[in-house]
Amino acid sequence: MVWWGDAARAEVTQAALDIFTEETGIAVKTEYQDSGPYADKLATRFAAGDEPDLMAMRMDSLREYADRGALLDLNTSGDAVDLSGLSESAATLAEVGDAVYGVPAGLNAIGFIVNQDVTDQYSIEIPDGDTWSWDDLAAFAKAITDASGGEVYGTGFEAATLANLVVWTRQQGEDFFTEEGTLGITAGTVEAWFDMIAAMRAEGGFPPAGFFEQVGGGPEQSYIATGDLASQIIPTNNFLGYNQAAGGNLALLRMPGETTSTRRGQSVDCPHLWSIASGSENQAEALQLLDFLTNDLRASEATGTTRGVPANTQVAEDLAPSLEPDDQTATEYLAGLQAEDLPRSYTYPPGGSAIADSLAAIAVEVEFERQSSADGAAAFIAEAEGALGQ
Repeated sequence: MVWWGDAARAEVTQAALDIFTEETGIAVKTEYQDSGPYADKLATRFAAGDEPDLMAMRMDSLREYADRGALLDLNTSGDAVDLSGLSESAATLAEVGDAVYGVPAGLNAIGFIVNQDVTDQYSIEIPDGDTWSWDDLAAFAKAITDASGGEVYGTGFEAATLANLVVWTRQQGEDFFTEEGTLGITAGTVEAWFDMIAAMRAEGGFPPAGFFEQVGGGPEQSYIATGDLASQIIPTNNFLGYNQAAGGNLALLRMPGETTSTRRGQSVDCPHLWSIASGSENQAEALQLLDFLTNDLRASEATGTTRGVPANTQVAEDLAPSLEPDDQTATEYLAGLQAEDLPRSYTYPPGGSAIADSLAAIAVEVEFERQSSADGAAAFIAEAEGALGQ
């Protein structure tokens, strides 16, 4: 069993595996790396014929492995892994056609956090997270920046973060990736995304170009923790860490535009999937372990929400009372989304993992006005279609 993560994740994962081994007598050999080296190591394993039995699988890599027959279709395994406790949104995350190539290790989404210490200090009302629009966000952000005399920017987030753009895309009536595995976003939608952020920056509610180059990766180094930002987008499974780093007074809101745009944009996603190698010599044991991790409350009690909210809705509900209040907030957020009619989150097509790099490079050019929004959008579409072989 292999995955990516730090020593703290390894410790809680091992606690779950100890329960499994004690109950079944099945020993589990484990290995983990940081996220960057992990992808290279996994590819090397498969190339050498030394694939792991059970592995953490990135959403943007799933099709690249599944399409060459490297992953087990769980639909061929009978009822070895019970998926009946997963919502439709969760159960279809690893679905390709009629096959299912993995189970979410946990669930998350993206949401907006707002520092209520800042809004209280400057007497700015927080918008209604169930009804606000992107225009409401812009007005809120400008009000914060103006009231603070530029000491605090009202909002800030990365234009180059694919998850953010995917939500915007759906809200405009398009799918970033289609069910057929093609690129569904148009240049006009990308241009509108760049323009919206540029307009907020011009008004002063959004930080200047280069602002995010100066910040570290963890919640403790984030600008919302240092008081330089009043709001930002985060993965919901990180809410506990951000709230602790920011002093404990953050509000978690849905994304803007969910009730004012063409359609819903948010979806239920996962930090990673658990997948089984099709060539595994221990498939029966790997299936047994996967079922344990998915459906046994004791496994989730050991791991907590380190990988997100448990995919099994009953397990998530049973686990919630034992969680920290902030983790309960994130769990309730996910439960609310799963109960709603959300757009399907389609798997990345082969070549899709390269698209994030293209977006990152082009977004910087647009941010520093070395390229217009229109030219940047056209370049992105061309590169994305090239990556997918369209």
